[in-house]
Amino acid sequence: MLHLIGYALAVVIGFALGMVGGGGSILVIPVLVFFFKIDPTLATTYSLFIVGLSALCGSSTQWKEGNISFRAVAQFGIPSVMVLFIVRRWLLPAVPAVVFNGGGMVISKSLLVMVLFTTLMLAVGYTMVRQKKYTPGESVQRPRLILQGALTGAVTGFIGIGGGFIIVPSLVLFAGLPMRKAIGTSLVIISINCAVGILSNLTTTGSLNYPFLLRFAFLAAIGILLGTWFIGLIPDRNLKPVFGWIILGMSFFMIARLFLRY
Repeated sequence: MLHLIGYALAVVIGFALGMVGGGGSILVIPVLVFFFKIDPTLATTYSLFIVGLSALCGSSTQWKEGNISFRAVAQFGIPSVMVLFIVRRWLLPAVPAVVFNGGGMVISKSLLVMVLFTTLMLAVGYTMVRQKKYTPGESVQRPRLILQGALTGAVTGFIGIGGGFIIVPSLVLFAGLPMRKAIGTSLVIISINCAVGILSNLTTTGSLNYPFLLRFAFLAAIGILLGTWFIGLIPDRNLKPVFGWIILGMSFFMIARLFLRY
């Protein structure tokens, strides 16, 4: 029964990714962990596959509609990819399986990933709910755009997320893109980030359940196509707060499960 709910949520995840150009991994990881019992550390790699394939599918639709800025992809995506590769290739493997063990408290690498992930979800959800819309900048702020790209790569590499919830507001604020173009551009950058994240950690790819990955990604791809279509029916100002509440709800669910599990 849990698996059926998890597969249904795959469509919801893709739908959300298609609507707001991000947030897919924020929902993918808890679904993989709590509905399919996948280890949180391994779930980050699964997430890169699922979100990357889904975002690639959504990118093709956005490209046909002219909603992709390839200049922003280069200026934001290159530093993001470089930092992501460093984190996934060298920094993340250097983190020990047991991060802390003392005073009767044991903090594993998996627990650390989930705690950091949940904290990030709370912060992002709160920001989305409060800041209902973004005002595009008048000109490209290249240094800040590069810095945001590097930050996104670091987050994507360590936690295993596509980073769209950082990419979209950054593209609007620092690259001067309108909301819909920022969403389309975000999907391209997410696809690149996920591909590099996978290639930088090839040692774990041989043990992945590819039939499951393809099933989940296929359902998410259906959702992203539906979300891309549906976004045209909703005013821009309503997109962020709605998804913000979804993220907050999922983060509270994760907190509850973490307390019950540990």
